[in-house]
Amino acid sequence: MDLFEAETTQGTGVPEVGAGAPLAVRMRPRTVDEVVGQAHLLGEGAPLRRLMVPDAAATSVVLWGPPGTGKTTLAYLVAGTRRFVELSAVTAGVKDVRAVIDDSKRRLAMGQRETVLFVDEIHRFTRSQQDALLPAVENRWVTLIGATTENPSFSVVGPLLSRSLLLTLRPLTEDDVRGLLVRAVADERGLAGTVTLEDDAREHVVRVAGADARKALTLLEALAGAAEDGVITADLAERTMDAALVAYDKSGDQHYDVISAFIKSVRGSDVDAALHYLARMVVAGEDPRFIARRLVILAAEDVGLADPQGLVVAQAAADAVSFIGMPEGRIVLAEATAYLALAPKSNRAYAAIDAAIADVRAGRAGTVPPHLRDAHYPGATSIGHGQGYRYAHDAPHAVARQEYLPDPVADAVYYTPTDNGFERTLGERRAAIRRLLGRDA
Repeated sequence: MDLFEAETTQGTGVPEVGAGAPLAVRMRPRTVDEVVGQAHLLGEGAPLRRLMVPDAAATSVVLWGPPGTGKTTLAYLVAGTRRFVELSAVTAGVKDVRAVIDDSKRRLAMGQRETVLFVDEIHRFTRSQQDALLPAVENRWVTLIGATTENPSFSVVGPLLSRSLLLTLRPLTEDDVRGLLVRAVADERGLAGTVTLEDDAREHVVRVAGADARKALTLLEALAGAAEDGVITADLAERTMDAALVAYDKSGDQHYDVISAFIKSVRGSDVDAALHYLARMVVAGEDPRFIARRLVILAAEDVGLADPQGLVVAQAAADAVSFIGMPEGRIVLAEATAYLALAPKSNRAYAAIDAAIADVRAGRAGTVPPHLRDAHYPGATSIGHGQGYRYAHDAPHAVARQEYLPDPVADAVYYTPTDNGFERTLGERRAAIRRLLGRDA
């Protein structure tokens, strides 16, 4: 067993754990039949179930879903009897990835077991780290199983995603979590013979944990430790868990639905709705840096030049949150959220760059006009570079009339300001400049 390798139980990919391990680890399913939820992936003939068949063809997989839905457990079960190596994207670097790949190649050359490389929180890997995995996945030196709570379409590089099977895990239902708690109290691996869990107390844990199995078992273990007489009552549960953690799926919505509602509320200028969804994320323990990043994107995409100060506010909030952390970071996030929600809105800069990119990708680029080309190196002027260029600061209003766009897009109009906020001023400036350039008759 090397630095990264997990010792597993005979015939499965599930690690051996001692009696002192956390309850959530001790109760990890050992077989697919013990897994709760995810019937759409584990039913007969379903994609994940097929991968668990002995001697099934090696297929790399990306598991996407909310916390506590069984991504790590499923990775162990897919690995089966193959060598299992786990890396955390939070702590591992390119060097660690390459070490695992090189070791796997060496083992394959010696006729030893295939390696399943499980990367938890793969969305935290940089592009270079993800790119380092590509040759190994392409050549099947390792079978990659990546786990992520963020949309892999945005957080996993396209080449790696295209070489993997993307499987989406669904939030657990209240019945799923309830069943896990009942099992944990009765199972020898869990709390059998040590505690009694009253119905009202169980329902309190179910409400607080939401769709997160790990959270439910962690809360149960804490309650068991606090139950002096071995009975977990509703009163004990309420006193021990003094702050109910809001679950994203309490009303059927998931983590991604809440952040979507948050962004759309800010975009729609409903400051109260935006603060409501922000509160849900804060109470649920969402990474404040994730919220701040989304606000920075929104400031550029949806507020734009109607209020250029919005991007400054959002970036300042992101920096402040990284610097001071939580819980004080909630105040910073609230300030940025309220500012952006109430700011005038424009997506015209966003639309403008996408329109320009579309032209370039369609081949409407052309050559750079000769008078705009670099003329600073020897011989440049002899081939016409820079000749005829008019220095803008020598022209009236610092606007020199000359052609700036290549011929194929000489009449292109990408940016059309709105009348919202500061963009009205930009629109007036743009109209005056186009007249000076001779682009408007």
